[in-house]
Amino acid sequence: MNGPVPILMYHAVGHRPAKAAYGLSVSPEAFGEQMELLAERGFTPLTTAQLAGAWRSSGALPPRPVLITFDDGYEGVHRHALPVLAQHGFASTLFVSTGWLRGRHDVGGALDTMLDWDQVRELAAAGTEIGGHTHSHPQMDQLSGEQVWFETLRCRQIIADELGAEPVSFAYPYGYSSRSVRRTVREAGFAQALAVGNALAVRRQGPYALERVTVRRSTGAEEFERLVEGRGIARNFAGDRALTKGYALVRRVTSAGRKVTRSRV
Repeated sequence: MNGPVPILMYHAVGHRPAKAAYGLSVSPEAFGEQMELLAERGFTPLTTAQLAGAWRSSGALPPRPVLITFDDGYEGVHRHALPVLAQHGFASTLFVSTGWLRGRHDVGGALDTMLDWDQVRELAAAGTEIGGHTHSHPQMDQLSGEQVWFETLRCRQIIADELGAEPVSFAYPYGYSSRSVRRTVREAGFAQALAVGNALAVRRQGPYALERVTVRRSTGAEEFERLVEGRGIARNFAGDRALTKGYALVRRVTSAGRKVTRSRV
């Protein structure tokens, strides 16, 4: 019940994704093989809301739980991932940046072809949980309090208007958050939120800082198997963690400088 759970973080799924989205994409063939492995090994995919709800209530989890999550809202999730998920009867969670999706809310800035709202509704109807990922995909821990509120509430309002149901799960763009950001996400009405961390999720992380593991274009079959089995994750992402620690220091200094500047204005 309280054991570690792999939360897989995907982005684009496509044959020829745009250069800016390529590294964090997977090919349709690789995605199909990865889902086949989950099925063969007896994993049970859950939505983000299902996992957090079970942990919050101390409820029982099914055998070998796993989460399949997609960030941003790339069109290939509907074109390539949805048929594979439907084939296996797998649940998933899609976190959308509402200002990146095609349609009347589009503010530009997307890295590749994005979903439109009809496709998002089809994903939701097929059992995919639709969560929030801000409106314009900013680095939330570098924003003012008012900007964080706007990005969070605007995203939640648009999803509720388009789908007829308020989203309950959230994912931080780039995985970046802070105590104040997490508080705002909670106060805005989201019941749980995902970071990155490149580690397995455990209950003690709390409902607003659950960690995920990144699936990339370069993730081979053997590496994927190790990720979902929880083996060698620290070694696989050693370089990422070193960069993250260094960048975190830069970000703290930058954020502090901005706060000082705002206080002088």
